[in-house]
Amino acid sequence: MRRVRRIPVKHALAQAPAPALFVISGISLYLGAALAVFLFDVVSPAGVAWLRCLGASIVLLVWRRPSRAAWRGKALLLAGTFGTVTAGMNVVFYEAIARLPLGTGVAVEFAGPVAVAALGSRRLRDVGALGLVAVGVVLIADVQLRGSPLGVVFALAAAAAWAAYIVLGKRVALAPQGVSGQDSLAVGLTVATVVLSPLAIGTGPVWGSAELLLVGVGVGVLSTVVPYGLDQVVLRRVGQTSFALLLALLPVTATVIGLVVLAQVPSAVEAVGILAVVCGLLVRSRADDGPGEPP
Repeated sequence: MRRVRRIPVKHALAQAPAPALFVISGISLYLGAALAVFLFDVVSPAGVAWLRCLGASIVLLVWRRPSRAAWRGKALLLAGTFGTVTAGMNVVFYEAIARLPLGTGVAVEFAGPVAVAALGSRRLRDVGALGLVAVGVVLIADVQLRGSPLGVVFALAAAAAWAAYIVLGKRVALAPQGVSGQDSLAVGLTVATVVLSPLAIGTGPVWGSAELLLVGVGVGVLSTVVPYGLDQVVLRRVGQTSFALLLALLPVTATVIGLVVLAQVPSAVEAVGILAVVCGLLVRSRADDGPGEPP
């Protein structure tokens, strides 16, 4: 009987196209968001974000077992800053969508990646691609100009944090050998869990329910471990500008999942938005800035 050659997961991820990894990331991210809904009734939005960080850090520490080098000096400082920014991004985004329609929060938050892409654009074609992607995301998100001013502030804070996540994530992904991006993610989220521990005050009801605790860990795995771990794989291969634009695949993925799983047929406007995003990414892909782009 002929043996089937097994390709290690690490090598398979390294060879997979970046857009495919983003689709996988998006599926995991939105499944995690669906789980988080069960917690919003008993835990504050910030408390859910902290539980997500806690669950992700525990799973990553068990899985990665970061070396001593990851806990010392500049590596620790970079990882801690990256992890705290990442966790903070989740906190302010949850607070935003607790006050605004989800589509509005997503569209406003995407201003962060758009800003990163705009600052990294060097050609007229890049600017055109950026414009197509930005318009597409707004159409998909179905922006509604209503909600509380505080919600808008939280969404803008999430946008700024997302931009910082991309820039810091690139530095983490290109860290010296011996400290991988996933190891730094584990260390960073552990630091963030401690730094943001005051938010645990709003998680009281969860500790009396094994089911809710399991849901909290599930949210951490699906919404943080899988997507952010895949981000580190992609960031080692592409520049931060291309990465920022590829993030536009997330709302596209959400729309497709809604169609396939929930039979939610996208409107004509959403369909135009998906087409705009795809066209923008195709235009940009021809001028990919590659891994050599300064972090």
